Amino acid sequence: MGMTITEKNMARHAGVAEVKAGQIVECKVDAILMNDITFPPALKEFKKIGKPVFDKERIYLVPDHFTPNKDIKSAEQSKIMRDFVRAEGITHYFEVGRMGIEHVLLPEEGLVAPGDMIIGADSHTCTYGALGAFATGVGSTDAGVAMARGKTWFKVPETIKVVLDGKPGKWITGKDIVLELIGRIGVDGARYKAIEYHGTALQYMSMTDRLTICNMAIEAGGKCGVFPYDEITKAYVTGRVKRDFTPVTADSDAEYCEEVHIDVSKLQPVVAFPHLPSNTHYITDVKEPITIDQVVIGSCTNGRFEDLQAAASILKGRKVADFVRCIVVPGSQTVYDEAMKAGLIDTFIKAGCAVSTPTCGPCLGGYMGIMAAGERTVSTTNRNFRGRMGHVDSEVYLASPYVAAASAVMGRLAGPEEVQ
Repeated sequence: MGMTITEKNMARHAGVAEVKAGQIVECKVDAILMNDITFPPALKEFKKIGKPVFDKERIYLVPDHFTPNKDIKSAEQSKIMRDFVRAEGITHYFEVGRMGIEHVLLPEEGLVAPGDMIIGADSHTCTYGALGAFATGVGSTDAGVAMARGKTWFKVPETIKVVLDGKPGKWITGKDIVLELIGRIGVDGARYKAIEYHGTALQYMSMTDRLTICNMAIEAGGKCGVFPYDEITKAYVTGRVKRDFTPVTADSDAEYCEEVHIDVSKLQPVVAFPHLPSNTHYITDVKEPITIDQVVIGSCTNGRFEDLQAAASILKGRKVADFVRCIVVPGSQTVYDEAMKAGLIDTFIKAGCAVSTPTCGPCLGGYMGIMAAGERTVSTTNRNFRGRMGHVDSEVYLASPYVAAASAVMGRLAGPEEVQ
């Protein structure tokens, strides 16, 4: 029996000919990622081992969650990371002003390659499966130990095959596709499973779409999400990745635990209502007006240039509704620069948006967009659990940049067709 992309990647990094779902394996890792929240506890575990880091060039440290520092405690956490970087000579450290949201930054900087095995002390590390890597989130303890050993252990996951066929309609993005999938299988539908994407629709999916889709594998309970290496992947990594890499492809006789088929040509813009990413509805099916107080456009899910471009296409020449706060968060300094040169920042400002430096702040309810009791946000982020972005009696509606921007203009949950 052949192997899936994830199984083949694990076998390679475990140094064995083959692996099977359910097997426990120890794998060498190509890189380890940590942020300002998860690094300090990882460092405590690392120090207990008493060994140097396994590779100064394969540890990626990005202070992005509570930075620019929101208070004394967050400043102290960032200082722990900064002092470690200086002491150990870590190569890939991204300070405020030269940084981005980690899962936007790493692919952009060419630090993730097809066929890599990457762990990160952040659940959305699964983003990098868009490039054909095995990437998954781990706890700070595992990350701290791997920082010394360069290895970690896994149970080989089963793989769900998701077949995406058809050509997406005008307003359909990777966000709509992944929300449709989560709506079908539930927030535990892929629990400790890999999600492998196939189908004719892949030819229409940009790397931005793929990064968004893999980013939210964890919202379906997934261990990872992964796209096959193709011409779109090749075009993205060419000129970015400066080291050798070997893509992994699934065998034709690979065994999958389940198949899910989605005709993307039939999709309408999808919105996840409170308080689960699986509570999905088509925007065209929303009949009663749902007034809103805030819109957040950005995050590791939808903070790339194409995401801002989509939002700006709706906001251009229009105004954010009265009493609605619209916060735009470019995913990296590079995205910010590209958006500025393309005139998108000007569009946002003239529309009445607040434009932020790159930060995860609003998404996790850290700062820069906290809600009071009774308030509602339409957000391009990835989670809408109760209390995720503020008070437990606030509400988060997850949507694409098109829907988020349209909602900002209309002052209620709205689709892009309504403002065109």
